[in-house]
Amino acid sequence: MKLRNQLFLAICLFLLVAFSGSFFVGLESSREQTLGQLRAHAQDAATALGLSLTAQVDDPAMMELMVSSIFDSGYFSSIRIVSIDNQQVLIERSAEAQVKGVPGWFVSLVNLRHEGGDALIMRGWQQVARVEVLSNPQFALAKLWDSALGSLIWLLVCGLLSAVLGGWLLRRQLRPLDNMVRQAEAISKREFLSLPKLPRTPELKRVVLAMNQMVEKLKALFGEEAARSEKLRRESYQDSQTGLANRRLLDEQLADHLLVCEQSCEGHLLMLRLNDLNGLNQRLGGQRTDALIGAVGELLKRLTRLPQRRTWLAARNRGGEFSLLSPGLGTEDATRLAAEISATLENLRLTGASDCMPVAHLGIVAYRPGEAATDVLLRLDQALTEARQHPERPWALANRSEITLKQSPPDWRNWIDDALNQGKLQLYFQPVVQCADTSEVLHHKVLARLLDPHGQAIAAGQFLPWIERFGWSARFDLAMLEATFDYLAINRWPLALSLSGATLRDQTQLDLIFDMLESLPELAPLLTLEIDERQLPPPDELQRLSHSLLDTGYRIGLQHFGGSFSQIGNLTQLGLAYLKIDGAYIRHIDEQRDKRLFIEAIYRATNSIDLPLIAEMVETQGELDAIRELGVFGVMGRLIGPPEPM
Repeated sequence: MKLRNQLFLAICLFLLVAFSGSFFVGLESSREQTLGQLRAHAQDAATALGLSLTAQVDDPAMMELMVSSIFDSGYFSSIRIVSIDNQQVLIERSAEAQVKGVPGWFVSLVNLRHEGGDALIMRGWQQVARVEVLSNPQFALAKLWDSALGSLIWLLVCGLLSAVLGGWLLRRQLRPLDNMVRQAEAISKREFLSLPKLPRTPELKRVVLAMNQMVEKLKALFGEEAARSEKLRRESYQDSQTGLANRRLLDEQLADHLLVCEQSCEGHLLMLRLNDLNGLNQRLGGQRTDALIGAVGELLKRLTRLPQRRTWLAARNRGGEFSLLSPGLGTEDATRLAAEISATLENLRLTGASDCMPVAHLGIVAYRPGEAATDVLLRLDQALTEARQHPERPWALANRSEITLKQSPPDWRNWIDDALNQGKLQLYFQPVVQCADTSEVLHHKVLARLLDPHGQAIAAGQFLPWIERFGWSARFDLAMLEATFDYLAINRWPLALSLSGATLRDQTQLDLIFDMLESLPELAPLLTLEIDERQLPPPDELQRLSHSLLDTGYRIGLQHFGGSFSQIGNLTQLGLAYLKIDGAYIRHIDEQRDKRLFIEAIYRATNSIDLPLIAEMVETQGELDAIRELGVFGVMGRLIGPPEPM
C-alpha cells in the first residue's frame, strides 16, 4: 500500500477513535446533566402545579383546566393527580414519548430515562392529593443528537483538512525519495545521475548524500576503465602525431570490407604520399614538416566528418604516406575526390619546397568483396607509380578499365524505387547467441535483400551505397520497420533492426517511426533498434532521441562499437540494451594479445555498469574461445550462423 494511502487510512482511524472517545465521554457527561435537568424540570412543574391547585382544590373543573394548561405548554410524558385517601387517580394527562428527527439506534444508545417529580395539594393543614409529573426526554434527545452531528461534522472537516495538508506535506517531504528512485532506476539503465538539491530533513539528507557518493564512485570507476580502454585503443590503432588511424587499423578495416558478407560493399582505397619527405625535413626543418603532415591529417579528417562519409576511414600508414578507405564511393566520385585533394594540397605548399613537383601523389584503386588485400595494395602501388610518371596530373586510378564500380544510376534508381514502393523486401535473419552457451539465442539481427527486376535477391552491401547516394536511407529504414512489424505480428521472437544515421537526422522520418512504435506497444519487448557508432548524432541530440525511444517501450543498442571509445562516457546516459563490438577488433583476437587487452578493458568498463557486450563477425573457433575467456556476453558471425531467410 502506498504511503499516502497508509497516511489517509491512519487519519481515518485516528478520527474514528477520537470521535468515538469524545462522543462517549461527552454523552455520559451530558446524560447525567440532562437527567438532573429533567428531574428538576419535573419537580419544578409538580411544585408549581401543587401550589396552584391548592386554591382550587374543591373545583375539579378548574383543576383539570390548570393541569391541561401545564401539560400542553411543557415537555411532559404524564401529569397525574392522585387522591391521598384511596390512591384514586383524580386527573390524568399523558402522551406517548415520540422523538422526532432522532434515529432509534441513537435513542437506544443514549437510554435517557423519564424523570419525575411530585408535590402535595393541601386543604388547610390536610393533605388532599398528590401531583405526579413525569418529564419527556424528547427535547434532550434532540439536543444530544444535534450536538453529536456537530461534533462529527467538525471532526470530518478537520480530517479532510488534515488529509489534504498531510498529503501535500507528505508529497513535499517524499519528493527526495522520488528523486532517489529515479536515481536508482537511472543506475539500472547505466546512467549516472547526482541529485544537486539536498532535502532539509536530516534523515533524508543523509540518504541522498550517500546515494550521490555511490553514484560519483561508480562514475569515477567507470571513467577510469573507459580512460584505460581509450588509451589502449589509441596505442594500438591510432597515429599519435595526426590522430588518424594507423596502418594496422586500416588493414583490419580493409579486410572487413573485402569479406564476402551481407554488409560488404564495393568502394575505393586512396593512398596519398608526400613527395621528398626527407628532403623537406632537411631544407625546412622538422617542425615545418610536421606541420605539413598535421595539415594533411586535418584535411583527411574533414573529409570523413561529413554525415554521408562517417563509414570512411582516414589513416596514416607511415611517414608522409596516408590512406583513405571509402566504401560505397563510385569511380567518378573517386576521381573528383582525388582532384579536390590534389588542389587542396597545392595550397599547402611550403616555401622552400620544389616548385617542379606536386606536394603529393595520389593513387586510387577500386576494390570488391572477395578480393585479396594483397591484390588491392599491389594495384594501389601501381597507381602511385603511374601518378609519379605524370607530373601534370598528380593522381592516377589503377586498372580503370578493369576494376570499376557498377554505375548505371538510372537503372539502380528505378528498380530500388520500385522495390521500396512495392515492398519487394526479403528479410534475412542472423542469430545472436550467448557466448557461454551458443545454443541459447538472444535475438536475431534483421538484414534485408531487395529483389531486382529479375527476382534475384541483391545483398545489402550492393544496394545500400546507392540508397545513401539517392538520399533514401530514411525511406528504406521505414520500409524495413514495417516489414519487421509484419513479421513480428506472426512470429513472436526477439529481433534487432538497424537505423541509419540519415534517419536519426531526419526529424520527419523519426516522427513517423515513433508513431509506428507507439501504435504497437505489445511488440516492444521483441524489438531492439540499433544505431551504428560511426553515425551517431551529437551527444545532446542522441540523448533526447534515446529517451524518446525508451519512452515508447522499445530498447536501443549500439553496433560496430570500438572506434570512438572516448564517447562511452556519454553512452551511460542512453539506457543501452547492449554494445556490439566491431568485428575489426575481434578478428584474430586469439593471436594478437593487444586486442585481448583492448576487449578486456572494454569488458571491465561496461561490466561496471552491467552493460552486456556482444562480439560481431566471429569467424573462427579460436576467436570464439578467446572472447569466451574474456567474459563477453554474446556473439554473432558466420561461425555461429550466416544470415538466412525464415
